[in-house]
Amino acid sequence: MFAELSITSNFTFLIGASHPEDYVERAVRLGLPALAIADDNSVAGIVRAHTETRHVARRVRERLDWEAANTPIGPPRPEHLPKPPSYPIRDVPRLIPAARLVFTDAPPVTALPMDRQGWASLCRILSLGRLRAEKGDCILQLEDLLDHADGLHLLLWPRAAPSPDGACGWQSRAERLSRRFAGRMHLLLTPRYDGTDPARFDALADEARRLGLPTLASAAPRMHRGRRRRLADVLSAIRLRCKVEELGRAALANGEQRLRSGAEMRRLFKGHEDAVARARDLADSLSFSLDQLRYEYPSEIAGGETPSDRLDRLAHEGLEWRYPAGAPASVRRMLAHELDLIARLNYEPYFLTVRDIVHFARSRDILCQGRGSAANSVVCYCLGVTSVSPEIGTMVFERFVSEARDEPPDIDVDFEHERREEVIQWIYERYGRHRAGLCATVIHYRGKRAIREVGRAMGLTEDTISALSSQLWGFFSTDGLEAQRMREIGLDPEDRRLKQTMALVHEIVGFPRHLSQHVGGFIITEGRLDELVPIENATMEDRTVICWDKDDIDSLGILKVDVLSLGMLTCIRKAFDLIERHHQTRFGLATLPPEDPEVYDMLCRADSVGVFQVESRAQMNFLPRMKPRCFYDLVIEVAIIRPGPIQGDMVHPYIRRRNGEEEVSFPSDALGAVLGKTLGVPLFQEQAMQIAIVGAGFTPEQADRLRRSLATFKKHGNVSEFRTLFLRGMKRNGYDAEFAERCFSQIEGFGSYGFPESHAASFALLVYASAWIKCHHPGLFACALLNSQPMGFYAPAQIVRDAREHGVTVRPVCVNASYWDNAMEPDGQGGLALRLGFRQIKGLSEEDAGWLTAARGNGYTEVQDVWRRAGLTPAAIERLAEADAFAGCGLTRREALWAAKAIAQDRPLPLFAQDMDGEAIDEPAAHLPRMSLGEEVVEDYVALRLSLKAHPVALLRHLLTPGAGTGGIEHGNPPPRTDAARDA
Repeated sequence: MFAELSITSNFTFLIGASHPEDYVERAVRLGLPALAIADDNSVAGIVRAHTETRHVARRVRERLDWEAANTPIGPPRPEHLPKPPSYPIRDVPRLIPAARLVFTDAPPVTALPMDRQGWASLCRILSLGRLRAEKGDCILQLEDLLDHADGLHLLLWPRAAPSPDGACGWQSRAERLSRRFAGRMHLLLTPRYDGTDPARFDALADEARRLGLPTLASAAPRMHRGRRRRLADVLSAIRLRCKVEELGRAALANGEQRLRSGAEMRRLFKGHEDAVARARDLADSLSFSLDQLRYEYPSEIAGGETPSDRLDRLAHEGLEWRYPAGAPASVRRMLAHELDLIARLNYEPYFLTVRDIVHFARSRDILCQGRGSAANSVVCYCLGVTSVSPEIGTMVFERFVSEARDEPPDIDVDFEHERREEVIQWIYERYGRHRAGLCATVIHYRGKRAIREVGRAMGLTEDTISALSSQLWGFFSTDGLEAQRMREIGLDPEDRRLKQTMALVHEIVGFPRHLSQHVGGFIITEGRLDELVPIENATMEDRTVICWDKDDIDSLGILKVDVLSLGMLTCIRKAFDLIERHHQTRFGLATLPPEDPEVYDMLCRADSVGVFQVESRAQMNFLPRMKPRCFYDLVIEVAIIRPGPIQGDMVHPYIRRRNGEEEVSFPSDALGAVLGKTLGVPLFQEQAMQIAIVGAGFTPEQADRLRRSLATFKKHGNVSEFRTLFLRGMKRNGYDAEFAERCFSQIEGFGSYGFPESHAASFALLVYASAWIKCHHPGLFACALLNSQPMGFYAPAQIVRDAREHGVTVRPVCVNASYWDNAMEPDGQGGLALRLGFRQIKGLSEEDAGWLTAARGNGYTEVQDVWRRAGLTPAAIERLAEADAFAGCGLTRREALWAAKAIAQDRPLPLFAQDMDGEAIDEPAAHLPRMSLGEEVVEDYVALRLSLKAHPVALLRHLLTPGAGTGGIEHGNPPPRTDAARDA
């Protein structure tokens, strides 16, 4: 037998030509007992191979279970009985984690962990190399290996080509390694398929004897099958930034560098069969598995308290805080039950970690809100992680934290997008960079990138590549449509090069391109993180990341806390600050007046510009039909206008039932308990899972697999594999076939984009908070929105226009009255006016605005004052003039711009602004024509992206409205309409 111990996957980016999963599946077919994915200076693809071996084991187990349950005793099995799972394999290959270490001063070695300590050593080595290099690179030295060699078995790669020892130093380095790792090293024999392999193997065997090393055979595959050779050459061309025909010796000579069976290896290594056998023997001696990496959570012990005692104390303290008049008995029972379940599963550290992060944010007055499958629980409500009472939900805690799901619960925490970095740096500071790091995101080849890079490698012209990209969606459907699309854009679908290119584009889609940084998923460990997974530098300064993405972390059951950013939280916090400053009232998410009918009246009118989650045109169209009158209506509103419910045809049935146009009915009492609050229409992911469990009889494991497929549909697209199981289970439980088909169609809709109820509840709170602020303080809400840009659907011009329609006085940018941020100021009538800030001026920096306001004193009277006193550059002063910011000084836009242009970059200071006789230079006054209203509006939009003088369409209203008179224009006193229209 043979085990392949040095495989290169496509996580050696742009070199390997097969997925880790491909190798596992191929190893199953070849009957290999073990394999090692050993990418160059990386273990990024290991978990994917590990997950695939689990899937193989599950399929094998299902077949064996079926055979055990259907062993023929007596007469033959009737033909109408279900057939066994179509998976003929009975043996599961064992995955051996590994990495090929490439040094700057020594020959490469493949490092194989023998045990958990060996894995820690490998991760430490890779972390050292990654942290001393820029993102995506790794600089390893031989000393790194010698300092962290415990638990590692090494495969030494032979010299690349025959050369004198002094030329490369291979012999001396090899001798040093063989002495250091005596008994833990083999010399690797790999074929080149060039006709000289037998002689070369003999020479390497002699060299191994001189070094005192046994030999070990490997095919060193770069692809799982030989047919990937063309793709391997395309990847090389992309990496080398050349065309395929220019690769030369960098191209593969043949397709032989693939995964091979034991019989093939013995044939290739004839005369060295012992090297083939040693590979299996070594694989049997390596005991480490990634399954050993679980549950290394931070203990979160503080002040001598155990995690259980600390969580219990904090939860009950929070209970008294949340319910000052006394918590209801039902809530106390829920809290006791949740704490008991958390303790049984040892999840206390997880909840304490999230609580501590949220507590830090609140101590810095950073607004945050938790969401996720476990966030809307009594425990999280009492810990302050969320401000949504769990009593509004319908799901029980076990559906998120249960003994059937052997993994940590999911809690995401959203922070103000402008201040999230403070939280991230605090996590690094508290736990140390050796214990905390952000997850990676694997950037995969998708349509446009695949067409662009493969097209260039294949030598297509840029015009052809652009034409192909413009028809992207048609190229990922049927072949007939693809050919039709090509003809429509003037390309010949029968062209040989074009056909090859499109075949390679389809093949490369889904391949990893490089690693990026996750938006905020932190992995935090009790021990050293760099002994669990390698750490590397991110592109952003002061950030470090690991090489596994969120799916890898979920697969291993490792703690992850999502520290995410949300622009609306920034807006709400700034609005709360404005309310406190101008009305001396302090609000928080949990202290807003609940169920305000005026807020719901406003939403029923679809008056929701700027309101979180309900500001889109689709939501505005739906609000008057939905007519929300309570908080749970907002929960449904958030969840229902999503691609999932829309594609699953859930919107119209729900509205008909809500309006009494259709009878609310349930196919059974069991499903009625699941769908009661949503009138029999499944709207949430949790309900989809419960339908599968209650209606189709899914086991907890099957329901969890369905949940994962719903969460990753866009990446894997495997929801439909549950169709037969679902329909059969529904039929067995007595449900109508048409109803079962409709239910599964709705579940498939969730795969496209469904919303969990727990997330919808957290978002609904922000909907209510932002709507309450807009309803009662429209000026402050507009001010906070403008100060939180960029965010949301609407540009500043639309936000300002909406504020003015709500009676808010909006004042222009002024050098004597504005600050960097937009601000509220007395309007002279007992109210507040919105003063636009310097941040609205395109191209003006916050630093320049700071100097301008600091030197303002009693105010500026002319343009040169700003230059003399604030020290702004002429370019910055021109920006102010273009924005008409000197209007308060009595200067028109053109006058201010004329004066700004007169300030040359090298103009002398006033002491030297005189002629030879000491008299001041007096330039003649310039008589500039006054700008028309249309010109003013255009210049406002150029400089500020909005105008307070008139709406652009108002200038054309007489042309757009037949028979209209010649009255004034809204928000201004224009010249006659003909002039205004001409100027616009």
